[in-house]
Amino acid sequence: QVLSLLIPSQLQRATHRALHRLFHTRSCLFVVLHVALQAAVFGEYTWEVLVYCWELQFHLLLLLLPYLLLAGNLGCFLLCSRANPGAVTKSNAASLAKVYAYDGVLFQRGLVCPTCAVEKPARSKHCSVCRTCVHRFDHHCVWVNNCIGARNAGVFLLYLLSLTATAGAVAAVTAAFLTRVLLLSNVLHGTYLDAQGQEQPVGIAFLVQHLFLNFPRIVFMLGFVILLTLVLGGYCSFSLYLALTNQTTNEWCKSRRFGGSPHPPSQPHDRPLIYKNIYSKGIWRNLKEIFNPPAVLGRKKK
Repeated sequence: QVLSLLIPSQLQRATHRALHRLFHTRSCLFVVLHVALQAAVFGEYTWEVLVYCWELQFHLLLLLLPYLLLAGNLGCFLLCSRANPGAVTKSNAASLAKVYAYDGVLFQRGLVCPTCAVEKPARSKHCSVCRTCVHRFDHHCVWVNNCIGARNAGVFLLYLLSLTATAGAVAAVTAAFLTRVLLLSNVLHGTYLDAQGQEQPVGIAFLVQHLFLNFPRIVFMLGFVILLTLVLGGYCSFSLYLALTNQTTNEWCKSRRFGGSPHPPSQPHDRPLIYKNIYSKGIWRNLKEIFNPPAVLGRKKK
């Protein structure tokens, strides 16, 4: 009985260590998975959808659009994964501390990172995966195997947009091909016999079953790409909202659970602590800051 109680706890600890090692260490696993998924989707698109669409005389630009978007996406992926996200070091900590003001709520002056032994600039955070503090830290992305910070936030936004557009383009061309097949086969106006032997007009379920029997891999790929487009579209919308309001994912999450945060030393305990985003400068200037961060502007002026 004691052994039966120990085994689940040991399994739980082993699972926790495995997940921690998977998500909290620099690893190319998700990069390989990311490339493998793209290769599988575009392999199926190339060898089946593209060939069928070419025979059905689809416009060439429409067929090549997913490849053009894929090329842009891979370029953004390489730039985002290999770029310095904005590491805070002892040599640049003082200058980076002048870029953003301390709001006194989420970011307070005088806090020193115990790992990097530098005073943390406003909007920075220590990443335990990359083992460094990152200026304007957003999050650590396992899919690009890098932190998202001030130096690569704009490229990451372009990466998300191009990835969503790529998935949407593949889904659109594939759906157009299957629709053309249904129209040419005239199955939309057909009928079938149900279990009682009565003649029924075809419905959506019958059409999906008909397509799946004739093009199983294409239908499966279309379902996967549509789901991927919806998920990426939601995440893109959230990332655009953060960019237009000049927030990071880290700041948004901290502000949501701020009710339990302690009072900063500079604020009396009897006054309620209210968070206000002091970094927003309007939609256009916020968006401009994503692609041209203030730290870069400062170095160019010098």
